[in-house]
Amino acid sequence: MNFMKTTMLLAALTALFMALGYSLGGSGGAIIALVVAAGMNLFTYWNADKIVLKMHNAVEIDGKSHPEFYKMVENLAKRAQLPMPKVYIVDQAQPNAFATGRDPEHSAVAATTGLLQMLDHDEIEGVMAHELGHVKNRDTLIMTMVATIAGAVSMLANFGLFFRDRNAGIAGLMAVLIAPFAAMIVQMAISRTREFGADAAAAQISGKPLSLAAALGKISGVAARTPNPVAERNPAASQLYIVPGGVRQMFSTHPATEDRIAALEAMAQGGGSGGWSGGPDEIGATGRLRKPSALDPTR
Repeated sequence: MNFMKTTMLLAALTALFMALGYSLGGSGGAIIALVVAAGMNLFTYWNADKIVLKMHNAVEIDGKSHPEFYKMVENLAKRAQLPMPKVYIVDQAQPNAFATGRDPEHSAVAATTGLLQMLDHDEIEGVMAHELGHVKNRDTLIMTMVATIAGAVSMLANFGLFFRDRNAGIAGLMAVLIAPFAAMIVQMAISRTREFGADAAAAQISGKPLSLAAALGKISGVAARTPNPVAERNPAASQLYIVPGGVRQMFSTHPATEDRIAALEAMAQGGGSGGWSGGPDEIGATGRLRKPSALDPTR
């Protein structure tokens, strides 16, 4: 169901791009827009991971430089029956994480220094399981393609606003003004669908839905108050992260954090924890370990 919904929304986004091209250049403009969209998607397919990682100045790590964090991702990947992804750390205060890559065989996951310093072991495990959930569900390519097309719609609309044919009339002007908002709505619908799916996958992979719920509760408020230079330069990047930062919920690419936490708590109560066996002496009421993070990259 999620796959069909995503496919339909992605098709709608491409159709919107073509319609905008038609409004600016007639049938020729629509064909050009289709060719451009196809070319952008092909380029994105091969280069999505490089673009995203370079954008964040991400640094690749291994088992020698960050043994515990690397081993955690390795164990989670084995549980998820995924190839070992490349692992990166982003030197950024905002607590966040993301996954990228065109398929599970060419995937990468990254966490910010802010997240590794703020969360405990189980919470970090829940977050990285969420990112591997995106990899397993093949969301990484889809979301990068969506961000690329949505960004192109906005760019084309801005171009059309200043250089449109005066004979295009009110209809052309309305298309230029409405298209970016329509693209944003479609982008939000796709992203929100994928986030719930990745949360559910994380609960199965890590077996600790309450740890992910606790992590979301801890980082969402801080992320909203902490600057993210990458997202400020490129707002389309906000959909990559496990939680958005500094965005009103109405315009957020993510579901409300409260709804995600409620869904994870329901999974735990319904036995959807994937075999989680944490005992009462090890966890608090929110499901997180009573110890500071051992994965702080600054230590």
